[in-house]
Amino acid sequence: MRLSFQKQRGFTLIEMLVATLIMLIGLVAVAQLVPFAIQLNTTNRYDSTALVIAQREMEGMLNQPLSATAFTDPQGLLCPVGSTCNLGNPATPNQVVGSPVVMVNGRPMIDFSAGQVANYNFSFTDPNDPSGVAYDVRWAVITFTNAAGKRFMVGVRRQGGNGPLQAVTLDTMVEK
Repeated sequence: MRLSFQKQRGFTLIEMLVATLIMLIGLVAVAQLVPFAIQLNTTNRYDSTALVIAQREMEGMLNQPLSATAFTDPQGLLCPVGSTCNLGNPATPNQVVGSPVVMVNGRPMIDFSAGQVANYNFSFTDPNDPSGVAYDVRWAVITFTNAAGKRFMVGVRRQGGNGPLQAVTLDTMVEK
């Protein structure tokens, strides 16, 4: 009796198992990236919100007269309702007044590791944000000699939560 062998066509079971294993490893690797991407997106949202709060606070300070040493906000967006927020002290020119400032890579940054200074900080929670995240808003002011101008440094950082709490600091000057 004579056996004839025909040429085999298609995939063998071993080849199919190897291909499935490679595809499974790729899917597991991609699946691990999804939670990381979600966490990164949430962190970026908090950083963007902190930047918007800092910019709004900075613009509110810049809209005050140079001679002003304090301001209030009846709406409670720039300064808590019933509170006074200070804008420096002309009696101490060319000195940082308010929240402590540290130099990081040659840039002044609000020092959130130091304690809060009265009337130079407040906690802000956006009433339209369903997650209710609170932000620590602090600032420092340098009044120039003869009250010819001021330098404002506003820092905002998310309060609580886990992970690194990146602070946003804006720095600007205004002169007569």
